[in-house]
Amino acid sequence: AMLRLRLLTWDVKDTLLRLRQPVGQSYAAEARAQGLQVQPEALGRSFREVYGAQSRRFPNYGRDQGLSSRQWWLDVVKQSFRRSGVQDEAALTKLAEKLYRDYCSSHNWEVLPGAAETLSRCRQLGFRMGVVSNFDSRLEVILSQCELRHHFEFVLTSEAAGFAKPDGRIFEQALRLGGVRPEQAAHIGDDYSRDYRAARAAGMHSFLLRAAGQGEGPEVPPEHVLPTLSHLLARIEK
Repeated sequence: AMLRLRLLTWDVKDTLLRLRQPVGQSYAAEARAQGLQVQPEALGRSFREVYGAQSRRFPNYGRDQGLSSRQWWLDVVKQSFRRSGVQDEAALTKLAEKLYRDYCSSHNWEVLPGAAETLSRCRQLGFRMGVVSNFDSRLEVILSQCELRHHFEFVLTSEAAGFAKPDGRIFEQALRLGGVRPEQAAHIGDDYSRDYRAARAAGMHSFLLRAAGQGEGPEVPPEHVLPTLSHLLARIEK
């Protein structure tokens, strides 16, 4: 392809890393370890509702409202358990702090198939690489623990940037960090609006990771779709 790319930027969650198990299961297992019985399904539902409400009320980890992302997450965990019937404040605090730490490690995250190989190959081909992710400040540590951090020149989180995808300003910061013009860069991610469309609106190329059978969602030119990460190399080989 004659794309003349110099920089590749990457989404992380469900593009390079995924959770080993659903949030409700991890939270319920931690509660069990502390002698509390909570149903994983109920906890998962509570988490989704609380996470959604917290994201609307305090977008991007409450950065512009003076919250730390740590406080933001501790609140989410405590509220999820409260909704599922746990009332003991001391237990809630202990659970929240333990889970905040646990999600900082490879204990809860695994590398998606083909990710490590694809990243290595892209570096061998001479691409500059960076991360652009709607994530909090734990991402550097998570990537290091999962042995992916060394592939990237920079890791730009929405918390650090002050803007979350699909806001074009996070991509502008990434282009400045990478020292390239938009048409020399491509973004790879799994979300149509936050990754694919947002990067294109910023003038970049982009590729949408969309596994076979994930047919729902807007039309994307087939040459921009990646059924697996390994398909990227054929699209960008210099």
